[in-house]
Amino acid sequence: MTFSHPWWLLALLVVAALVAGYLLLLRRRRRDVVKFTNLELLDTVAPRRPGWYRHVPAAAMILALAVLVVAIAGPQADAKVPRNRATVVLVIDVSLSMQATDVAPTRLAAAQAAAKSFADQLTPGINLGLVSFAGTAAVLVSPTTDRTAVKQAVDGLKLSESTATGEAIFAALQSIDSFSRTVAASGTEGPPPARIVLMSDGKQTVPGPDGENDPRGSFTAAKQAAAEKIPVSTISFGTDYGTIDIEGGRTRVAVDDASMQQIASLSGGQFFTAASESQLRQVYSELGEQIGYETRQVDTSRPWLLGGAILLLLGLGGGIALGRRLP
Repeated sequence: MTFSHPWWLLALLVVAALVAGYLLLLRRRRRDVVKFTNLELLDTVAPRRPGWYRHVPAAAMILALAVLVVAIAGPQADAKVPRNRATVVLVIDVSLSMQATDVAPTRLAAAQAAAKSFADQLTPGINLGLVSFAGTAAVLVSPTTDRTAVKQAVDGLKLSESTATGEAIFAALQSIDSFSRTVAASGTEGPPPARIVLMSDGKQTVPGPDGENDPRGSFTAAKQAAAEKIPVSTISFGTDYGTIDIEGGRTRVAVDDASMQQIASLSGGQFFTAASESQLRQVYSELGEQIGYETRQVDTSRPWLLGGAILLLLGLGGGIALGRRLP
């Protein structure tokens, strides 16, 4: 816990002085009673008072002052609060390997369901865009707070040949740049923080399986994202034993964890793996928490004020009830 006005805590010294004064007063009373030797007269002028609980009102009043001092000092604590502005572009692989059934019912169907869940759980202040890619990349939805538009585009994803991972990242960067320029032109605030979430199940094939460092390759694109301070969080989706039918033959379509991990590393993002729809949903849920919320120091004085007020009322009420006077 931290305090926005910590110097107010010095007032706790006054509270400590009150405690010391109260204890000295009790000691003085006991001393005066002992000096008063006429016990019969003492019983008349000072009848027996309640036991230990007679001190409760005074204790409540002193504790109330201490709690209120803490409240005035402005206590603050770290808390997760929804982001009110950010840009996320979801990039989904729709190459032919996404028809593999190693993830039920198919990789694509599972990815669609998880992507829509991700869109629903993002906080309202996040602008979400969608890019799909196979041999080429297409911006299906520019960043927007309209989740319906994104989910409808996800439902309409169609499979195609090849995997142009680098082009997909470049398309996402261009979409973010265009949106940021629009935001900057419409107000005084700068561009919101942005992130790319890339989900793919296979190795890049365009401009070639070994062309990651090509000017349009995935590693080059990841480096460009890092230069623009836009991390790419990657999800390697699928298993090593996935297969698809191509021209009557079975073709193995194993996931490519190494390339996806390298893209995340080069861009400053995070790398995840998922081998089922439930695992993919879990990854998206974790990303949603990271993207949709941020940790800030928030004011926590309200509970202290409430507690101080309650203690103050207890002290006043107890003093009146026990002695028909304030403590």
